Amino acid sequence: MPALQMLNVYRHDNKIRALITLAGEIDQVSAPLVSETLERCLREGIRTIDVDLTPVTFCDCSGLNAFLRASHHTVAAGGSLRLHYPPPMLVRILTLTGTGPLLIGPPAAPVESLLPVYGAIGRRGVLVPAVSGGVL
Repeated sequence: MPALQMLNVYRHDNKIRALITLAGEIDQVSAPLVSETLERCLREGIRTIDVDLTPVTFCDCSGLNAFLRASHHTVAAGGSLRLHYPPPMLVRILTLTGTGPLLIGPPAAPVESLLPVYGAIGRRGVLVPAVSGGVL
């Protein structure tokens, strides 16, 4: 029996800006969850999307494609999408494909400094999953 792989999505927003934290593995199976989460932000009128990848343990080209598609749709809607703290394998993919400037942009403030923008997260600073996907 294959090991259970999970991707958890945490979302915190303030009506016009969202902080999405992804935790786990982003691959061909879980990338649609990433895409749906980012597209939902746009449908709900959010135009600035920050994606914290600190707890991501793996990301392949499926994840890159999800981020590039979401970035394209966000820019077309007049907004911006930025990745924060991408894992080393995603940094390598971004470097090899030359797409880093589209998703990471110039050095930005640490994600922690964005928390006052979004307000307090949880009662004790604990993130609560907005979406969780189990993958077999």
